[in-house]
Amino acid sequence: MKVFSTRTHAVIDYLTALLLIVAPYVLGFADATAAQWVPQIVGAAILASSLMTDYELGVARVIPMPAHIGLDMILGALLAASPWLFGFADRVFWPHLIVGLLDIAIAMTTRSSQDLAAVRSR
Repeated sequence: MKVFSTRTHAVIDYLTALLLIVAPYVLGFADATAAQWVPQIVGAAILASSLMTDYELGVARVIPMPAHIGLDMILGALLAASPWLFGFADRVFWPHLIVGLLDIAIAMTTRSSQDLAAVRSR
């Protein structure tokens, strides 16, 4: 069931990107290791793709929404698996796992086309 509009997805994208970039500092794992860098790189990738996605809050609008959703799923899977892939699960894994799985879930429940009213208001 697709419950999120592209507009809602865009807002969630920008909030998630910000969260991932600052989380290591707020949650105390800013230790210059993969535990810190993976969420920050994923956050930067989400921010960059959001700015370039063809949805209501995109700036360049060159990435089609279905491709954006696929990228979100890949980034979410990478983030969720990163503690075990990069060997820091013994120190911290919950933030990476939770946000990664939420990113996948939101991507799976987002409509891949904009609402008609939003498209007409461009």
